[in-house]
Amino acid sequence: MTPLRGRTAVVTGAARGVGAGLARALADRGMRVALLGREEAGLARIAESLPTEAHCWEVDVTDDRAMARVAEQVADRFGAASVVVANAGIAEGGPFGQSDPATWRRVVEVNLIGSSITARAFLPHLLTTHGYYLQIASLASMGTSPLMSAYCASKAGVEAFAHSLRAEYAHAGVGVGIAYLNWTDTDMTHDADEYAVLRELRAHMPRPARKVFAVEIVAARLTRAIERRGAAVYVPSWLRCVQVVRAALPPVVTWIARREMPRLAARGDLEATGVLGAGGRADLYGRGAET
Repeated sequence: MTPLRGRTAVVTGAARGVGAGLARALADRGMRVALLGREEAGLARIAESLPTEAHCWEVDVTDDRAMARVAEQVADRFGAASVVVANAGIAEGGPFGQSDPATWRRVVEVNLIGSSITARAFLPHLLTTHGYYLQIASLASMGTSPLMSAYCASKAGVEAFAHSLRAEYAHAGVGVGIAYLNWTDTDMTHDADEYAVLRELRAHMPRPARKVFAVEIVAARLTRAIERRGAAVYVPSWLRCVQVVRAALPPVVTWIARREMPRLAARGDLEATGVLGAGGRADLYGRGAET
C-alpha cells in the first residue's frame, strides 16, 4: 500500500536520467505522471513505457507563460498534482574566466529560475491537494568547488529557495523536500568523465564521494522520501554528515585548489567544457543555439 496510488505527479527533466527513473518509480506506485522536458520524443517513449496513465509536455521550464499553460493542461487531464519534482537541470565545467557568459547564465536560469517557475506554476495544485514539492539539489549545494561555479551557484540557490518555500507554505499543508544527490549514472556524469578538468575534480574528492550510483537506486530513495513527505533525502546516506561540517568545507577546498590549480594549468587541462550531457545539448537545440 502506498499513499501515492491514484494521485498525480509532475516531473520536470523527465526524458532521461533521474527524471525518467523517478517517473517510472512513481508510476510503479500507481501514480499518474506528467512528464515535462525539452526532448519530446524521449518524453513520449518514457510515457508510453509506464504502467499507469501518463502524458508528456515539451516545455522550457524557464518560460513562465508556457509553464502556466502546462499546469492548466495537467489539471484538465489528470486533476491537481499532489507531487511536483523540480528535477530539470544542466551543467557546465571549467574556469569561470573562460566560460561563455551565455552558457553560465543558462545553467543558473534552468537550475534555479526554472525551479522557481515550476513551483509557481504548480503551487495552486499543491495548495489544493496539500501536496509535496521535491527540489532536486546536490552535494554542490553544501560544498562548492572550483571549476563548477555556475552549477554550484545554482544548486546552492535551489537549496535556499526550497527552505524558504517550506517555511512560507508549511501552514497551508504543503510539504517541501530537498534531495541532495552525488554522482549518478547519467549522461551528464558520462560527459564529465570525458574532460580532464572534471576528472581531476572528481579524483580529488574523498574515495566514498567518487562512487557513481545507478539511477534506479536514486529513484527508489527519492520515491520513499516522497511517500514520507521528507524534508531532506540524501543519496548516498552519508551526505547527511556533510551538513555538520559544511562550514569547514570552503577553506579546505581552497587549500587543495591553491596547490592543484597551477599543476592543472601547466598541463593545459583547464578548459571550458560547454554544457554537459544530452539533456544540456537538447536545451541548446531547443533554443536554437546550435544547428
